[in-house]
Amino acid sequence: MEIKNSPSGSVIKTLTGYHAFIPNPLPPAFEWDDILVSTLSRADHVLGMLSREGSQLPNPHLLIRPYIMREAVLSSKIEGTQATLGEVLANEAGIHVDRNPADLQEVHNYILALDYGLKRLKDFPLSLRFIKEIHEILMQGVRGAHATPGEFRRTQNWIGAPGCTLNTAKFVPPSPEELPECLGHFEKFLHDRSLPPLIHVACMHYQFEAIHPFLDGNGRVGRLLIILLLIERKILPSPLLYLSAFFEITRDEYYRQLYQLSNKGTWKDWFLYFLNGVAIQAEDALSRAERINTLITNWQKKVTEVSEGITHEIIKQLAVNPYFTTKKIAQTFNVAFTTAQRAIVKLQKLGIIVQTSEGKRDRVYCALEILSILEEPAKSQLF
Repeated sequence: MEIKNSPSGSVIKTLTGYHAFIPNPLPPAFEWDDILVSTLSRADHVLGMLSREGSQLPNPHLLIRPYIMREAVLSSKIEGTQATLGEVLANEAGIHVDRNPADLQEVHNYILALDYGLKRLKDFPLSLRFIKEIHEILMQGVRGAHATPGEFRRTQNWIGAPGCTLNTAKFVPPSPEELPECLGHFEKFLHDRSLPPLIHVACMHYQFEAIHPFLDGNGRVGRLLIILLLIERKILPSPLLYLSAFFEITRDEYYRQLYQLSNKGTWKDWFLYFLNGVAIQAEDALSRAERINTLITNWQKKVTEVSEGITHEIIKQLAVNPYFTTKKIAQTFNVAFTTAQRAIVKLQKLGIIVQTSEGKRDRVYCALEILSILEEPAKSQLF
């Protein structure tokens, strides 16, 4: 392992002869300065705006779903999954897509795990048990399913270049013997309230990745915990902020920051990186939500002038998923196929939706303007 001495933890020689990194218990020792204070203030301010505006948006419950799916796609992409947001949205609408089913399943599992976590938070605090439950859902039936879903590892893992060994790895997390004590300290910190919430979340995410308690899925669980902790701490009312987009587009810097923190104790650098990501993604989420709601509002006005029936309800549904079929609309709103088709034709004539499939059977439609907003690349500039 490359790390020899670190102010963030200790490197120990295990019983079998290799070296492993044991992170110090949190909270860490660090110094506040003007830059860190102002960066935290900015992130808090923008996140507060997202929290307030998100609560006041006309359809916040509708907008949450595509945000969750976008987070699932980007978090899974960091781990090598190739599915796009458009493919996942189409697949959820019941449309066949030409993509490896395993990739789609990994994204689907992420959505299930986040949905479960949000419901579980209502009556159960974040804890090691909670984390294992999320991991079990995340890893069912996908690559890594052999890696004991829902159980902390009992063997050693390591991080490094492809083909590296335990002795040549760049980073080796705590050994199985040290793991229970590290996790005990981690769980205690989850309930610590001595730090500002965003600093607390930044510390939590680093520590989880440094401990690497599962054989597989650590990155995805660590990113899930960010949004769940923000909601548990009541920093956000609903899951509108996702950092996976920021981590994915700055992937090399993300891994560099995590490693440098373990190697050199660079807490301030990590905080600045993390807080900048929060501010950027909060502004990004607010912009997308406002633009989608503006589209929906304008389309509702258009429809009111020329049509009645289920067209208004279809437009609301476009915020949840811009892809649909006539059969799906008929099932969703419990109407006849012909009724659904008439409404769809009206929406086509108004330019709100277009047919994206060829042929006359099993036609697929999409509100391309909403899809474009959802698929728009995340911003990556650091303040």
